[in-house]
Amino acid sequence: MNSTLKPHDKSLSPHGADPAAGEQLLPPIEIGLTAAIVSIEGNEPLILTAPGAGDELAGLPFGPFNAVAHRTFEIGLRSWVQEQTGLQLGYVEQLYTFGDRGRHAQVDDTNAHMVSIGYLALTRAADNTSKPQVAGATFDPWYRYFPWEDWRADKPAMLDNVIIPALTEWAARSEKPNPTHALGRQDRVRLYFGLEGAHWDEERVLDRYELLYEAGLIEEAKRDGRPAALTRKSLPSLGAPMKFDHRRILATAIARLRAKLKYRPVVFEMLPPEFTLTDLQRTVEAISGRHLHKQNFRRLVEAEALVEPTGEVSTQTGGRPAALFRFRREVLQERPAPGLRVRGRR
Repeated sequence: MNSTLKPHDKSLSPHGADPAAGEQLLPPIEIGLTAAIVSIEGNEPLILTAPGAGDELAGLPFGPFNAVAHRTFEIGLRSWVQEQTGLQLGYVEQLYTFGDRGRHAQVDDTNAHMVSIGYLALTRAADNTSKPQVAGATFDPWYRYFPWEDWRADKPAMLDNVIIPALTEWAARSEKPNPTHALGRQDRVRLYFGLEGAHWDEERVLDRYELLYEAGLIEEAKRDGRPAALTRKSLPSLGAPMKFDHRRILATAIARLRAKLKYRPVVFEMLPPEFTLTDLQRTVEAISGRHLHKQNFRRLVEAEALVEPTGEVSTQTGGRPAALFRFRREVLQERPAPGLRVRGRR
């Protein structure tokens, strides 16, 4: 007799089935809401972290979706963020639904399965409503969690000294065919990390993080019991770990924001209403992790017609007064994809 799947019923067998009826139970599913909230301050991209209990790792603000109290997922997200950080969100967009079984539990775990819906939110650091009001909630530099992604000063030394040698050694081992990957290990290492003439693509943040996880080179892989990490005597220090799969969600948010810079004017959601062109360039550099040529950047801004002068100047530049600009909102009606298609020096 064919088995049928039914919702979880605690009155049935604790092993998850009713042997009398030959039925198999579906494991319970919970829906979580997780927010990657980004701000810029002092030329640094920041991510809002919520306090952990005791010695718990830092994590992104998150909480379960309450179908009775929350009419929509986004309402639920805004409610949890305000409760955990005191912050009222402005710009919000849905990122991705993270439903992989075993991401932060063993694959054969029969406890409730958490499906997490990730969101990207942007705030202005200078706005008082963007300051965390709950003890322990704080804005951390996102490069604390992804130090290999910051190329503004130069190529991070840990890439050549630690990451590339470890990945090269791991990729050279024999591997079983994996239908979830169109490319083999060596090709993925080459493409994602810009080796052998391949271009370093700043948008591949999640691909690089997933490869480091698969190779067992980061703390989350060891915590999650991944064999590649457990067989290593020690792990290199590759950024601060986060609770659950929050660093994976953050990687997705960074990749999304870096991509959106090129076709949407999202950068202005993190700038004050009036700004200098230097402020704009440094904000774009902070997000993209790339150093930009000043004159080329200014020519690009002029060509894209995204800003207009206010007629005022700033005297807080430490040198000559600098002209102040504002976002030119008419561009949203003039063309479908207004953005800054920037390219770094490297």
